[in-house]
Amino acid sequence: MPAKTLITGASTGIGATYADRFARRGHDLVLVARDTARMEALATRLRAETGVAIDILPADLTQDADIARVEARLREDGDIGILVNNAGAGLSGSFAEQSSAEITRLITLNTTSLARLAHAAATRFARQGQGAIINIASVVGLVPEFGMSAYGATKAFAIFLSQGLAFELGPKGVFVQAVLPAATRTELWARAGADPAALPPMMDVNDLVDAALAGFDAGEAITIPALSDAAMWDAYQAARQAMLPDFSNTQPAARYRA
Repeated sequence: MPAKTLITGASTGIGATYADRFARRGHDLVLVARDTARMEALATRLRAETGVAIDILPADLTQDADIARVEARLREDGDIGILVNNAGAGLSGSFAEQSSAEITRLITLNTTSLARLAHAAATRFARQGQGAIINIASVVGLVPEFGMSAYGATKAFAIFLSQGLAFELGPKGVFVQAVLPAATRTELWARAGADPAALPPMMDVNDLVDAALAGFDAGEAITIPALSDAAMWDAYQAARQAMLPDFSNTQPAARYRA
């Protein structure tokens, strides 16, 4: 029987599309987001169309108590076998223009809640010897030149955490995937303050999630739907790993010595 799947940020966009796809694969769902009305509407439609069982768990993942409630569900519901860590937000403007409150909220949602929910799931999944965690990151986490400093830093965290967890949890039977969307047409842009009419062409959210699930089915640890040549990622990884032997040096490199 397909594993029950908990999806955060499930009321719209990427999260709602994941809900649709997993429901059509026969997975019961737990939907997590702030917008209860939207989740209820989505759940009503998917129950009618697919027959799966769907629970609604309203939560604001910038609030500690709400994060804790979702953590508890992940720890205690032994039927949940897949976590889709999708909840996230962006910020408009440059780093110097953003308020400290906005940055703190962004970090809490995009990194703290993601790490805490992954930890809650990983603890039980590792004990059971099975399960999957899908973390929605972004290509921005690889491109500081885009100028989205705080947002990109949170997504770099998601990529690193996913790679570290894949290394730690893979031998214990737990699969971890990071999905790195490029620009995708969702409500995130308007919520971050962008004018939807001024946005350039973007990937359709249905295409994004279908590609991400193709990567999931193939067992990819990193899935970048917009990357046309997978060898580019392989080369990036090889260049990074080529540096590793030098990291054990006990003396500074010659260029740093007087």
